[in-house]
Amino acid sequence: MSDAVGSAKPETGGIANPPVIILIEPQLGDNIGKAARAMLNCGLVDLRLVRPRDGWPNERATANASGADIVIDNTRVFEREEDALADLNRVYVTTARTRDAIKPVFTPKGLAPEMRTVIGRGEKVGVMFGPERTGVRNEHIAMGDAVVTVPLNPGFTSLNLAQAVLLIGYEWWQAGVDVPDYQMMMNDTFPATKDDMERLFVHLETELDASGFFRVEEKRPNMERNIRNIFNRANLTHQEVQTLRGMIVAMRGGKFKAKD
Repeated sequence: MSDAVGSAKPETGGIANPPVIILIEPQLGDNIGKAARAMLNCGLVDLRLVRPRDGWPNERATANASGADIVIDNTRVFEREEDALADLNRVYVTTARTRDAIKPVFTPKGLAPEMRTVIGRGEKVGVMFGPERTGVRNEHIAMGDAVVTVPLNPGFTSLNLAQAVLLIGYEWWQAGVDVPDYQMMMNDTFPATKDDMERLFVHLETELDASGFFRVEEKRPNMERNIRNIFNRANLTHQEVQTLRGMIVAMRGGKFKAKD
């Protein structure tokens, strides 16, 4: 079964059943709200709470969700972990300590394609997070199919609840999008062509020659190469080349015509 099916929602990136987030005994409404905000950032909308300390609904959670209403409004509350997990096929338990259990251990980056594969088969998955103060207990790890550990500074692995949710959610979302690691925002212009650059070089070198810049003739070839390297490294746009040529003319007291 494909990720993208008829019941998919646009806020989930076209996936009908993205991972469920289960928070065990969350203590502060602020943290629940921030976690909900992190979830929607990453296309996660199914939040389940097990025995929230301050009850539900929670005004502080709504305020800290900063508009992630689809998550807050559809949050479900359970008294028992077993009920919160009942409809899931696979559960991944987050922990900074793998304890003594013999289980597969994923990083968030490794977990993302695993979950997409499982969901692609039509199964439902969830990620469990423990209380802010103590994290999950041994019985929670026993409920999971695998554990998730974030590789951080061994001397300080403490994360707040929303940070932990965001790390899982971010990798989940990134595994499903095709965004280049680097791109140049061009707005209304476009990269300069080689012809644009050659015209700039000829123009600049002509004016530098007229000003006496190339005083030592035998050094001229190397100086011209250096000048060209400087501008070629800059990845100029067409508009930037035109601006530079206008600056050259202005310094000579003339008026630049873009077509010359």
